[in-house]
Amino acid sequence: MTHLEEYYNKFNEDKRLNSRYGRIEYEVSMTYIHKYIDEYLKKNNMKKEELKILEVGAGTGRYCIPLSEEGYDVHAIELVKHNLGVLKSKGSSVKAILGNALKLKKYEDNYFDIVLVLGPMYHLLKKEEKIQALNEAKRVSKNGANIFVSYVMNDYAVLFFGIKEGHLGESIASGKLDKTFHCKENANELYSYVRLEDIDELNEQTKLKRDLILSPDGSTNVLRQYLNKLTEDEVDQVIQYQLATCERKDLLGAGAHTLDILSVEK
Repeated sequence: MTHLEEYYNKFNEDKRLNSRYGRIEYEVSMTYIHKYIDEYLKKNNMKKEELKILEVGAGTGRYCIPLSEEGYDVHAIELVKHNLGVLKSKGSSVKAILGNALKLKKYEDNYFDIVLVLGPMYHLLKKEEKIQALNEAKRVSKNGANIFVSYVMNDYAVLFFGIKEGHLGESIASGKLDKTFHCKENANELYSYVRLEDIDELNEQTKLKRDLILSPDGSTNVLRQYLNKLTEDEVDQVIQYQLATCERKDLLGAGAHTLDILSVEK
């Protein structure tokens, strides 16, 4: 069993995604996923049930299940057996299988209209692995398809784990951070932390064109203890704030996550 499998066998993924900060990330991400789906359907004169969606690293189904319930033809692949079991136990129409983001061999070339890669980049530590995962997502995508890729941001890790939780000194001393406070590959055995220039380089290497990059959660992950004190109406206001500011370039790097929306040109 890998460290990743051990982690998710114990970690309550549904609880995180349904928390207040998880809800903000979800609502903003889904707003953009729906926006691009609607534009794609209109552009290609397609019916909803004709659209084929693949979620790579689907976890427990937070995104793929609602999309399947909306009537889309949704497929999912998940590495962790425990997560896959939870996903399948929910009784959705998602066609979910066990597999790896690095080898989407069970899917043919040029098949999907929308590909979601909302978890794998968190855990692929080496640049070569990230490139391989992007190339696989590109391979199974149709020409003109959109790929949505999520990353965990470097400076969120420094701000939250380093400063807020008091590990900055030991991280510097152990060589996990370079002189610019960029996390090295060995900074964490489970998570990979990137900056915008790292994402840009991956896109350049894989020849994927960016439509838009945004921060679906911004600072809300760092502020989670304060979010828990808000009323439901106030949380709704925070969601509206995040929707209004998520594309601002001056706020991208310090957010917990980014969502990179890419177009496939073959």
